[in-house]
Amino acid sequence: MSQAASAATTATTATTATAAGGNSGPGYASHPGYRVELVPCLKRLRASFGGETVVDTTRAVALRETGHVPVYYFPRGDVRFDLLEATDHRTYCPFKGEAAYWTIAAGGGRSENAVWAYRAPYDEVAELVDYVAFYWDQVEHWHEEDEEVFVHARDPFTRVDILDSSRPVRVVVGGETVAETTRARFLFETGLPVRHYIPRGDVRMDLLEASEKATACPYKGTARYWSVRAGGQLFPDLAWSYPDPVHESARITDYLCFFNERVEALYVDGALQEKPKTKWSAD
Repeated sequence: MSQAASAATTATTATTATAAGGNSGPGYASHPGYRVELVPCLKRLRASFGGETVVDTTRAVALRETGHVPVYYFPRGDVRFDLLEATDHRTYCPFKGEAAYWTIAAGGGRSENAVWAYRAPYDEVAELVDYVAFYWDQVEHWHEEDEEVFVHARDPFTRVDILDSSRPVRVVVGGETVAETTRARFLFETGLPVRHYIPRGDVRMDLLEASEKATACPYKGTARYWSVRAGGQLFPDLAWSYPDPVHESARITDYLCFFNERVEALYVDGALQEKPKTKWSAD
């Protein structure tokens, strides 16, 4: 059984939890269908700051919450509390409760209010009482097993498939065909539009200008962007590539992909593709 399948059988879902103790989170009543669930993580996880490992565990859980990226929570016993200083900072969540905070002090450095925990969580997430979490960008390095990981915790229910396809793909920008291929690699990622990665040799690189923009993805790596100059216009940051992707996505190394949402037209098998509506859409 895959980890995702195994996790699915053991996840604790707040929307179906029983508030036996009478300490139910008030947010659920006003947000029907809001989900908070804890999924066991079978990987060894480590985080470091100031040259010190501040947490090292094989007993973490991934908290998946509506509208948020996953967050790892760690058993208190696997956290270096000798490197943490309690602070007076507090925040409130209507789904989880009041969070208390700690600052990391290690290797001569400090990361203020980088760690939090719910000492009296609402009944829907009562298990959190034994766990703490770290802001991803307030520690220096994260490792899953012996591989460094970036951006945020990986969602155990996100899958990325990269498949060779001989189906004709053509990209039009500013009235010009900027890419045309029968050697694309289609990338299918949970919750996102299909992306069509095209070999450089099938892209009009003379119409592309390297951009300074870069973004990071925990499942693919760091993307570098390209603007397209076509039809007398400049279309900024319209395409991207992964020069050195994480090894799971190595098959798209140096292939280029164009935003389906923002190109003039994208054809697959000669059929015009509908433009998806995403956060990257032009309007």
